Amino acid sequence: MRIAIFHNYMDNIGGAEKVGLTLSKEFHADIYSTNVDQKMVKRMGFTRQTKSIGKVPIHAPWKQQCSLLRFAVFRQKKYDCYIIDGDWAMSGALRNRPCIWYVHSPIREIWDLYKYTRENTVKPHTRYLFDLWVFVNRILNRFFVKRVDTLICNSKHVQKRIKKYLHRDARVIHPPVPTEKFRFLESGDFWLSVNRLTPHKRIELQLEAFRELPQERLVIVGSFEQAKHFLEYKKKLESITPDNVQIISHVNEKELQRLYGTCKGFLTTSKDEDFGMTPIEAMAAGKPVIAPYEGGYKETIIHERTGILLKNISTEHIVSAIKEISKDPLKYRSACESQAKKFDTSIFIKKMDEEIQRLTRKQHS
Repeated sequence: MRIAIFHNYMDNIGGAEKVGLTLSKEFHADIYSTNVDQKMVKRMGFTRQTKSIGKVPIHAPWKQQCSLLRFAVFRQKKYDCYIIDGDWAMSGALRNRPCIWYVHSPIREIWDLYKYTRENTVKPHTRYLFDLWVFVNRILNRFFVKRVDTLICNSKHVQKRIKKYLHRDARVIHPPVPTEKFRFLESGDFWLSVNRLTPHKRIELQLEAFRELPQERLVIVGSFEQAKHFLEYKKKLESITPDNVQIISHVNEKELQRLYGTCKGFLTTSKDEDFGMTPIEAMAAGKPVIAPYEGGYKETIIHERTGILLKNISTEHIVSAIKEISKDPLKYRSACESQAKKFDTSIFIKKMDEEIQRLTRKQHS
């Protein structure tokens, strides 16, 4: 069966991009995107060539709108099934069917994080333009989603968002984590955090917590894009980073695996996370996780068995959780490794294959 994968852009590799690249690898599918950094793709362990349908600007909102337009006019007839892996590529459903949209989330800045983005990222004098942009894209979002044949999403949490904002039903298939690649090496002397450097990841909370824990150490692996607002946020974080915190960017796959394998524990502070693949990677390496009691984390982290879920995500509570886990981080290892296996790549591929077969049979009946 000939399958094509559509993803917005491949110039910054995070969890969503890993899903598209995994689909491409496992189904021997061609993957199409706009901006592509093939060196970065290879650095994360994926060798299959990503095909560009044309570059788009690097700054918002032009990047998003141009990606939406490019996929809206893009057409490839030679495939039996199309999988859209990305919010700003969903316009590809207009001319390429039968299609599945694997939903990481309805576009967060125009739906659930609209108010948060408006208040924390958008400059006051441009908020009226942001409101207009949101209004137009909500219309487009609901228009394009009607062209999608099947919706699959990454968590029950996102399933509810899809129903609320896009009025469609979706089946849940958790994202793929290659658990065999992550191994416990030792319980080291540092904590690990792996995030995109964006405001809703609330990295400031991590920095504040470790400022109050000078005896502890934190390594933040923070990927970022070259757009102005990403660089401004990165600069802001660097200006308030305490001496016991190190921020590094774009490490290769082997180095990332080493960091997971040798850290003491894993910390994430993302706001209302869609699913969260990085805590699964940490648990696969036998490491306990501290996370907010929000979003997809509630579906993956078992409180007091594989880590600590914080109902109050504050500096004080993060510090308390770090102190608690640091007493005996090894006691979480077995439960973490067992829990991570529930989200292995093999399970994802099996379930996605069933959905592809179901859709194509339906098209031919």
